[in-house]
Amino acid sequence: MEENIKVLALDFGASSGRAIVGSFDGEKITLQEIHRFANEPVNLLGTMYWDVLRLFHDIKTGLIKSKQIGGIKSIGIDTWGVDFGLLDKDGKLLDNPVHYRDGRTEGMLAEAFTKMDKNEFYKITGNQFMEINTAFQLLALKKQRPELLNRAETMLLMPDLFNYFLSGKKATEYTIASTTQLMDAENKIWSSEIIENLELPKEIFTPIVQPGTKIGTLARDICDELGVDKMDIIAVAGHDTQSAMVAVPTQEDDFIFLSCGTWSLLGTERNSPVINEKSQQLNITNEGGAGNKTSFLKNIIGLWLIQESRRQWIREGKEYGFGELEQMARAVGDIDAFIDTDDSQFVPEGNMPQRIKDYCKRTGQYVPQTEAEIVRVIDQSLAMKYRFALEEIEQCTGKKYAAINMIGGGIQSSLLCQLTADICGRKVVAGPVEATVMGNIALQLISLGAIEDIKQARRIIANSENVTVYKPRDCARWDEIYKKVKENILC
Repeated sequence: MEENIKVLALDFGASSGRAIVGSFDGEKITLQEIHRFANEPVNLLGTMYWDVLRLFHDIKTGLIKSKQIGGIKSIGIDTWGVDFGLLDKDGKLLDNPVHYRDGRTEGMLAEAFTKMDKNEFYKITGNQFMEINTAFQLLALKKQRPELLNRAETMLLMPDLFNYFLSGKKATEYTIASTTQLMDAENKIWSSEIIENLELPKEIFTPIVQPGTKIGTLARDICDELGVDKMDIIAVAGHDTQSAMVAVPTQEDDFIFLSCGTWSLLGTERNSPVINEKSQQLNITNEGGAGNKTSFLKNIIGLWLIQESRRQWIREGKEYGFGELEQMARAVGDIDAFIDTDDSQFVPEGNMPQRIKDYCKRTGQYVPQTEAEIVRVIDQSLAMKYRFALEEIEQCTGKKYAAINMIGGGIQSSLLCQLTADICGRKVVAGPVEATVMGNIALQLISLGAIEDIKQARRIIANSENVTVYKPRDCARWDEIYKKVKENILC
């Protein structure tokens, strides 16, 4: 094995993207961020789009900057699930991809259930029903812009679309495919039954490949344009949550993870999907994972609530940093008010602080007055929602988990980590922050033969990153508060 192998990870988050070089010396992975850029949707004539051409320009910028380091062996791309682009018969992009927060899918769940039985739908996919899912985006497109769908020859989910731009090769990676509500969870193939029932064109779906598959090499015209050497294009776990899962620094087979970012995803890793009456009733999702695993998890609106609140305060001329907001929230102490973070009113963009105040007023609770109190209410409410989801996961698996492995950007809030430990009554093991990038890089290194498997990757990541342990406190008091919140808010 080479003394130091370098790969390039491109991670597209909810508000920014990063190009990060990972270097592996045989024992540890070190990260070097070489390019950071905005990744914000663009509203145009009533539709919210991905700024896809600008983002591809930033991918190229990352490649140019990687030349200063040299010796890059491969590229891997990850982002959130469900969104896609359509290509015509000549392989040209038909339209800018639409962002999942666009309103076009409103009412599409009900529309889908007129075409296919809800129970059968879940039995095949094992997916949590959310109107943002690809199935319902495509159904909206068929209803609202049928001419566009009729011209499409290929649908590629966003990581696969960027891979295609880089390599010219069309393929759909398994973990990102599993977010669509169009994949047969047991057989790991597109569900012809769902596609036919929704009357979608089956020819637009490309073969599904496993994470770690080399799908091609960097196209010659891009190499010539940028003056870079050829490198492998590897389909890592394109769904960022599943790349992050690879980086959970544990050697246990049964564990709870909490990937904490714009969305929070809490669940466990399984050898096969959990699809039964109870999991359907609780609307828990099964998503494909690396290493032929399945993530059994609950999607929870996460730090979006703080991110969108901060945007509103910036519009009002208050330039708070996230760290400053955490300090303010810590100083005010516990607030006797909670929200259901997954309430539909918290999904759209806009004045989040006012919506939180309105929710508390409507539910007869104390109405938070200051920025600090609003952030405290969000953090407390997220921790309550985590406990609620944890109990649902344990009901379905029949297991009790002693610790929560918390990963992602949210762990930079020690307040949220400690509240999660206190309210859930479990030890929280927090780290790494850059879990998604670490997992992306690890899967590239596995594909290149530098790391044997995911178990070894997790051991190496644990050796590469520091973790912080938060022990639960004041559990009896929080148990009493949780009972009331569960009965009145989360019911």
